[in-house]
Amino acid sequence: MDREIKYCQAINEALGICMQNDPNVYLIGLGVPDPKGIFGSTLGLLKKFGSQRVMDMPTSENGITGIAIGSALTGMRPIMTHQRIDFAILAMEQIVNQAAKWYYMFGGQASVPLVIRMIIGRGWGQGPHHSQSLQAWFAHIPGLKVVMPTTPYDVKGLMISSVEDNNPVIFIEHRWLYNISGIVPEGYYRTPIGVSRITREGKDLTIVATSYMTIEAMRAADLLRKEGIYVEVIDVRTLRPLDDTMIFESVQKTGRLIVADTGWQSFGVSAEIVARVAEKALHDLKYPPQRVALPETPSPTTFVLANQYFPTSRNILMTAKQMDLKIPDHLLNAETPPLLDIPDSSFSGPF
Repeated sequence: MDREIKYCQAINEALGICMQNDPNVYLIGLGVPDPKGIFGSTLGLLKKFGSQRVMDMPTSENGITGIAIGSALTGMRPIMTHQRIDFAILAMEQIVNQAAKWYYMFGGQASVPLVIRMIIGRGWGQGPHHSQSLQAWFAHIPGLKVVMPTTPYDVKGLMISSVEDNNPVIFIEHRWLYNISGIVPEGYYRTPIGVSRITREGKDLTIVATSYMTIEAMRAADLLRKEGIYVEVIDVRTLRPLDDTMIFESVQKTGRLIVADTGWQSFGVSAEIVARVAEKALHDLKYPPQRVALPETPSPTTFVLANQYFPTSRNILMTAKQMDLKIPDHLLNAETPPLLDIPDSSFSGPF
């Protein structure tokens, strides 16, 4: 039966299914049992599964991540939440030197079935310490899988796949996605890790996008379709392992590539994707590949600076025009939202 639910509700359903199916699954993290329930994603789970399986934690990120890793090594399947990806920086030693390496160091005899949820993205002046998109850090590390679901359908299916995976998965959620709605089946299903998805089909331009930038890419594609320009949008969904075959096939068809990422441009996800295309599909390109990403400064706090900082569909359109696509001026001159650091009025928080 088709029904629409929000992104946060889809996460909640996935967590509930995983906990119901496997008593070794437990939740831990700052704010997990709070009344706001991590943007609504963990609401009701404490009441249903009890305080032994749904737990808050002290602000000791490195220590608690180590405890979660230890429990995973003894047969548990922890799902840990950092309410900001920025907070996970304090646990990098445990994530990078421990969780990512146990399976390799012990020849597959020991594994760490751990999911670490991390929240990225801007909102209400979060500023340099609370709005970074550091997915490239984690995707750089062998032994970690890194997923960034965009839609409610994918966030549920990928969460179930991640919890059932026998090795650590970094599960990255953009805070502006929690309130979007989409068709999500009831019950159990899996979305495979390591497979991208074409969200718009086209022949004139390929846009490869991550997380919330997939929404901006689809907006640009829908505007250009009205002008007779057909854009193929690829929602990466998984950064590591990366489904680059789908990207190569699309570029072979369109001859043009834009990569739109929520992080910074230098040494990031967009750089990796462009490098792979240059290595494997260079001769299919009619124009140099382009990137749409954050400027090379920390995230600003003030609205004035934020309005010049965060890329939108308009930036994608301006970049596409550099590839000899006939982009009408009225699209390039369209007004942008007055405040790029605040989502639509239906999404007010909790913070």
